[in-house]
Amino acid sequence: MPSYLVTGGAGFIGSHLTATLAARGDRVRVVDSLITGKRRNLDGIPGVEFVEGDLADLDVARRAVQGVDFVLHQAAIPSVPRSVQDPIASNRANIDASLNVLVAARDAGVKRLVYAGSSSAYGNTPTLPKQEDMPTGPLSPYALQKLVAEQYCTMFTALYGLETVTIRYFNVFGPRQDPSSPYSGVISLFISALVEGRRPTIHGDGEQTRDFTYVANVVDGVLRACVAPKASGHVINVATGGRISLNELFRTLRGLIGAKVEPIYDEPRAGDVRDSQADITRARTLLGYEPIVSFEDGLKQTIEWYRESQSR
Repeated sequence: MPSYLVTGGAGFIGSHLTATLAARGDRVRVVDSLITGKRRNLDGIPGVEFVEGDLADLDVARRAVQGVDFVLHQAAIPSVPRSVQDPIASNRANIDASLNVLVAARDAGVKRLVYAGSSSAYGNTPTLPKQEDMPTGPLSPYALQKLVAEQYCTMFTALYGLETVTIRYFNVFGPRQDPSSPYSGVISLFISALVEGRRPTIHGDGEQTRDFTYVANVVDGVLRACVAPKASGHVINVATGGRISLNELFRTLRGLIGAKVEPIYDEPRAGDVRDSQADITRARTLLGYEPIVSFEDGLKQTIEWYRESQSR
């Protein structure tokens, strides 16, 4: 039975990975500082070993990786606006902690580390879809930090022989994404506003586009990356390969929820990219990946979760 460490496992994506691994019967350890993660995200997931600690402390990282086969490194402060406001704290969580995890994994003989990269690394390069070999152009401290950490991964594979794979995420959404934070993903913010009859805010003109990806697709891609024989050392987009504007997203959600409000348009946010869409050819080739949940089905499942969570 393989064993897994999920860093940031009490967070949004990390908790979905943890739940899937536990359901398969794998041994799972979670390490989380609970800065952005929540213990309640692990409620009802049996057999999970939980370690509370800050991976920017090397001793915590060393304890966390002991005896595990695979490390799924999800821990981060995943917010462009927050990184713009506080780049030092963001750097500590996104670069210092990642380097510690890599060093600890190398020294512990971990079989493979899969890192949660970010499509923000591409920046505003005009070519669509975004292909992994394109030049990068990060526009925010967060984007730069995620890029540096993925470069550390590639270097550790080349220099030390530690198998690593970076999965670049594209605007992941789904249940457990916290809508109460101003740093949350736009879908969770839109859903919470529309269900409650409030007008959501769109920054900019709303014609910016994103490759919104339901969380189950990301989980599938990450777990495939653990065992795909030719994936080590690669950066791989995992998304749907499509794109939708924020205005279209708003109209779709409004129709699904049955709301009557209009959005509020505000100034664009510093550090946000204009358009994002993934080329998923490499994921198909190296991982055998195909999206398993459509955009609209993902929205319906997320709305259902939000309504259920509000009724508890």
